[in-house]
Amino acid sequence: MATGFAAGVLVVGAGAQAAGAKGPQDATDRAYAQIAALQQLKKSLTGAERKLGSRLSVELRRRGGKAAPATLPELDTGVTVSTAGTTQVEVHAAKVDAGLLGRLRNAGAGIRYPSAAAGTVLVEAPLGALTTIAGWSDVTAVTIAHGLISGRETDPRSKPAQESKQARAARVEQAARAAAAKAAAVAPSQGEAVSEGDRTHAADTARSRYKVTGTGVKVCALSDGVDSLQASQASGDLPAGVDVLTGQDGDGDEGTAMLEIIHDLVPNARLGFATAFTSEASFADNIRALRFSAGCDIIVDDVVYYHESPFQDGLPARAVNDVVADGAFYFSSAGNEGNALDGTSGNWEGDFVDSGRGVGKFSGTAHDFDPGAGVQVFNPLSPNSADCVTTLWWADPLGGSANDYDLYLLDAGGNVSDFSQDTQDGNDDPFEILATGTGSNQKLAVVKYSGANRYLQLSVFRGRFADSADGQLKGFSTAGVLRGHAAAAGAFAVAAAPAKDPLPFDLEDGDPPNPAGPYPDIFTRQTRPERFTSDGPRRIFFDADGTAVTPGDLSATGGTVRNKPEITAADGVVTTVPGFIPFFGTSAAAPHAAAIAALALSGNPGMTNAEVRAALTGTALDLAPAGYDNRTGSGVVRADLLLRNTGATPQPLVRAGTPVITPVTGDGDAYLEPGEQATVALPAVNAGDGTATGVSLVADSDDARATVTPRAASYGTIAAGASKSKNFTLKLAAGYPLGRPVTLTVKATFAGTLSPTTSTVVVPTGQPSATVRDFAYTGAPLAIPDNDPTGVSATVDVSGVGYASALTFSVDGTACSTGTASATVGLDHTFVGDLIGTLSSPDGRTATLFSRSGGGGNNLCQVVFDDAAATPFASALSANAPFTGAWRPDGALSSLRVSPADGTWTFRVADRAGSDRGSIRAFSLHLAGFEAA
Repeated sequence: MATGFAAGVLVVGAGAQAAGAKGPQDATDRAYAQIAALQQLKKSLTGAERKLGSRLSVELRRRGGKAAPATLPELDTGVTVSTAGTTQVEVHAAKVDAGLLGRLRNAGAGIRYPSAAAGTVLVEAPLGALTTIAGWSDVTAVTIAHGLISGRETDPRSKPAQESKQARAARVEQAARAAAAKAAAVAPSQGEAVSEGDRTHAADTARSRYKVTGTGVKVCALSDGVDSLQASQASGDLPAGVDVLTGQDGDGDEGTAMLEIIHDLVPNARLGFATAFTSEASFADNIRALRFSAGCDIIVDDVVYYHESPFQDGLPARAVNDVVADGAFYFSSAGNEGNALDGTSGNWEGDFVDSGRGVGKFSGTAHDFDPGAGVQVFNPLSPNSADCVTTLWWADPLGGSANDYDLYLLDAGGNVSDFSQDTQDGNDDPFEILATGTGSNQKLAVVKYSGANRYLQLSVFRGRFADSADGQLKGFSTAGVLRGHAAAAGAFAVAAAPAKDPLPFDLEDGDPPNPAGPYPDIFTRQTRPERFTSDGPRRIFFDADGTAVTPGDLSATGGTVRNKPEITAADGVVTTVPGFIPFFGTSAAAPHAAAIAALALSGNPGMTNAEVRAALTGTALDLAPAGYDNRTGSGVVRADLLLRNTGATPQPLVRAGTPVITPVTGDGDAYLEPGEQATVALPAVNAGDGTATGVSLVADSDDARATVTPRAASYGTIAAGASKSKNFTLKLAAGYPLGRPVTLTVKATFAGTLSPTTSTVVVPTGQPSATVRDFAYTGAPLAIPDNDPTGVSATVDVSGVGYASALTFSVDGTACSTGTASATVGLDHTFVGDLIGTLSSPDGRTATLFSRSGGGGNNLCQVVFDDAAATPFASALSANAPFTGAWRPDGALSSLRVSPADGTWTFRVADRAGSDRGSIRAFSLHLAGFEAA
């Protein structure tokens, strides 16, 4: 799956094609003349224009009538411009702060994703404003958002239409209804589908033999989206409680399919998800958030951004380095860009070789691809290499290239049909990108416009270099297409081998048959990998900070080499997710490998990255050719061999459960009040795979005026899946604050590596008041910025409540309807499924009220968010609009009642998709305090 790169080609001198070419030299001369014309335009750029991506600068010149038609006729740069005259770009700046965002908004740009850490802002900006933005002194570059490609393998001849958000909402709702109805009729003990990889990797045998199921491990995925999450949960193919980062559910279902694979192999592991598809900076931020906020032990993704450097750890790779350094394990798909062993790669890598041939009368010399005595400045593409994103990188540091290389695509007639000629003048990335056209007999040329010779990588994603049909040109390719964060030193890059049936289509016309897998048998050394799986190795020239690994040597003899990929795992497996039946590609292989590592970690908590790496690679079954190879790494992993090697054993996992509170002194009512004491029946729950022995719980209060006795209690032995309860006494001092809940920190210790665990238990105190006080928003309507994650906030001040015994939140309104821009509803917005609403208490705690639920339904009106409501808003459908009545919020409002309610509360709404708009108009907080004793 590819996304994010603007479609279209640049047609330069198209009229010349009609005349035809009399021979190769005529085509070459015409191409040189056209390249020279483009270079002349490049020479004439202003300082601000040089900060623009070359496609943007040419498009603006064309629209301004400054590109002479006689020189550059019929230009089509492929820059996608909306009917409103906007295009999506990435603004690179010295500092991303509120000031920059404000200036961008004033210039008419919509904010899509700001990243202070990356120094970038993804925006939807008016095309005419780009030169102005580029002219700001703190802006270093304005580039087209380059997009990414996932490791899912689909038939390149089948190009599915882009799905609208309306169609997506209808599809998701229909699937959820069908799954819920099925679940209601028959409650399945297992899911409907089990990946064939569970058998071929012998994971089912390993779970049975070693009694480990993923307990104690949290495995999290990054991909496009989890549209069918509810449907998979209803069918039993995913558990309840998948931890999706707020607002990061994404669009699509590759993530759902990956999570199903993980759950099949490690059914008791906790799961999490965040989208990888917003931007390169967002992807990196989400990698860190899954580890440092969500507590994921193992993270797996299936994407690579086209802008990820092969020669230096970029934003995602640096995030991988951070989480691995913190003790996490990271798995990534190797990619489906082919390999040299199977002759399926569209990759060329090596030193720039000066061909001695200039391009017209202007600057630059073309690269010679021929490694022999001959000279060949064009590298021809195979007939099926159509619509393929193509990148050129050279060995300069990110943001520090003063060597200027350019990339040109020529069609069968010898005309330049696409180009990339950004300016690199000292503070730019060593990067060019274009897309191949639809015709055959295409070829690529690399031109050194100015600067020093450098090591190059030219990659045609999902394409190939091949001899031209007329025999005039030879296709040159090399190994090593794998790049980006999958090549990070601590990451596991995963190649693919089929579990069962072969890939049901040829990668290109005339290819040999695709291999089949062993299912229902297990993988052996005779297993054959997928022909599309990407190969290594990866040569790295720069440390993450841009320091040269081998200063002075940026050629094929410099840098350091990382052996990639590490291992191979199953693809071509079944899931319940529509469109992923079966699921082919390294996108499917990576979650299998991550889940097998989770089995090992579940049976051996505390294993280090080095230990897991040694065990995975040491027990993998070596595939042909013998020994480590850069197509399959150390071989295909087998869970039974891995767990035997690591000596996996079932582990106990004890945590404190939910207490039962019984007042035993005081005024005889059912409430624990200041000066009284209560019995706290505190259970210890063994959620692990093994029997827990020597169990004890230690409870500490967060306030010296609330004392717990005894502080510790022994629970003895607790079998797997069982619980025991012991009584503690909680006593409140006479001066204890009215209604303040007591937070107990409970440490559970037991015999086992997972010991101890720490939990927090909140004990309510005080007699709730029957009086409910309402605090309503009285400000003017606030427009919700369209497709802007920063959103808009409205506040309400609360006073005189103290601690709250009850809290509900309502979106109000005088008359409810689905009308657009209705002034009578509390929140008017078409397509409520675009929105994320949160409520924050005065101390900064935040609870999510709703997150992209409700599909295409319009407006919230007279709706109450209440923890006690029977129906979660997450299940809201378009048909429920206008949304009224009682709904359970996504996050518990009770979490906002642990500190005094007095102060400023904030309701924030962010719109995370384009085209639909609305406003916050009326809402209220409803709070009850406590009765004085």
